[in-house]
Amino acid sequence: MTTLDKKYDFKSVEENRYQTWVDKGYFKAGDKKKKPYTIVIPPPNVTGKLHLGHAWDNTLQDIIIRRKRMQGFDALFLPGMDHAGIATQAKVDQRLKEQGISRYDIGREAFLNQAWAWKDEYADHIKKQWAALGNSLDYSRERFTLDHKLNDAVNKVFLTLYEKGLIYRGNRIINWDCEAKTALSNIEVEHKESNGSLYYFRYPFVGEKGYLVIATTRPETMFADQALMVHPDDQRYADKIGRKVYIPGTKTEIPVISDDYVDMSFGTGVVKVTPAHDQNDFEVGKRHQLDMPLCMHEDGTMNDIANQYEGMERFACRKALIEDLTKIDLVDKIEDYTNNVGFSERTGVVVEPRLSEQWFVKMDELSHQALTKSNSQFVPERFKKIFVNWMTDTYDWCISRQLWWGHRIPAWYKGDEIKVQVESPGDDWKQDEDVLDTWFSYALWPFSTLGWREITEDFKKYYPTDVLVTGYDIIFFWVARMIFQGLEFTKQDPFKDVLIHGLIRDRDGRKMSKSLGNGVDPMDVISQYGVDALRYFLTTNYAPGADLRYEEEKVESS
Repeated sequence: MTTLDKKYDFKSVEENRYQTWVDKGYFKAGDKKKKPYTIVIPPPNVTGKLHLGHAWDNTLQDIIIRRKRMQGFDALFLPGMDHAGIATQAKVDQRLKEQGISRYDIGREAFLNQAWAWKDEYADHIKKQWAALGNSLDYSRERFTLDHKLNDAVNKVFLTLYEKGLIYRGNRIINWDCEAKTALSNIEVEHKESNGSLYYFRYPFVGEKGYLVIATTRPETMFADQALMVHPDDQRYADKIGRKVYIPGTKTEIPVISDDYVDMSFGTGVVKVTPAHDQNDFEVGKRHQLDMPLCMHEDGTMNDIANQYEGMERFACRKALIEDLTKIDLVDKIEDYTNNVGFSERTGVVVEPRLSEQWFVKMDELSHQALTKSNSQFVPERFKKIFVNWMTDTYDWCISRQLWWGHRIPAWYKGDEIKVQVESPGDDWKQDEDVLDTWFSYALWPFSTLGWREITEDFKKYYPTDVLVTGYDIIFFWVARMIFQGLEFTKQDPFKDVLIHGLIRDRDGRKMSKSLGNGVDPMDVISQYGVDALRYFLTTNYAPGADLRYEEEKVESS
């Protein structure tokens, strides 16, 4: 007679169970007699360990795929990881810094060897976590966004969009990281409410007494000002239009212009126009044919048009400028001011809007196609509105990054000539130094992982995929881009359903982060309570689409 232990021992039950399943091939797809059912895993970044959000996401996917497998489907749960562009490069840069060197000291090829070594190290960590979570993945089909075949797919997409006129190179205002010295995507910018100041400056008239007062939160950009601007209907300044003023503390003259963009009720009703350092001013500059000089170098230090402040770090310049202009009575007043400031998610520095020559995807046609042709069903349905809102009146997408780790842009230069192709056109042609935004290759994930650039057997059988499971925070940054690229290149939605869940927060509803010290490692939870308890907690303690609060006692009761 066998006597059961009075207490369930999850360690003895779970030990080696997963490896046995893998060894016996229980997770492998490929039965041609069965109807397919496909989920491609949202690929985690090779920047570190999986967190509780990954555990939640993977658990929902695994429940669906295991059920379909038991129902007799040829169920494919395809694993893979993302190279993560700037996130991984920042980690490798930090590792080199700790060794007293930089990537510029060792060169591009040696740096990429270091990055691949990082990828191998952390991919191994992630695979161990997948195993601990019990994800029933078909490892024979594992993919990585920098695999050669996926790179072929990326190049094909780039070349095709370029030939259709949907990719172009041009000067636009982008998010700029002064520490990493690269353009950033919107998702790499964290907007935080910050306590700062609103500075009011006096711009003296040229050749006459008096001045106009403007308000700004970024005084250090004034050296790149090209005009002051008032509303054409603002009677306070009707007689000032056409006159000239000096940029405070300089002999640089700029005109006073009018444009109905100005909000007469904000500040003094007069604004400065700095086309190279502000998105709205850039549009104004185009309308009025203004010059667009930069007053900062790529590292955030001031350049030669900043006069005596040349070489100073931008915020040190701000401080010195305020002190100097106060002495000559050109600071009208300074008010406390709270506004949303963008910070680089990867380096933590304040993001600088900057005019830069970059590669862009023209979004009008692709957005329209996504809005009119996509039939992907969002669950809960309310999240479809977020997709529709993001796809309406989209800005062109900046896809180039000043990084070494990523898909190199297939463009070549010789003098003023440019050729867009994968192989070198010949002697003296130099390839573009930039790589593509991570999201460019990420957007191809549902079909590039199944062999597309060619029509493979896997692509024919398992595409389109059946369901995407992901959080609401990346509906635009990832879900929308997969949809418009899927429609453009496969003429089908990349997935039939989109199951949206929320974010995991601490018991007080705060976002989990290193700075708050409230993060929870799923491996710690598994070692204490077992993976089944964690998975049960993650799937039974939230409403569909809502955030989930992590409470340890609930895991214990599970």
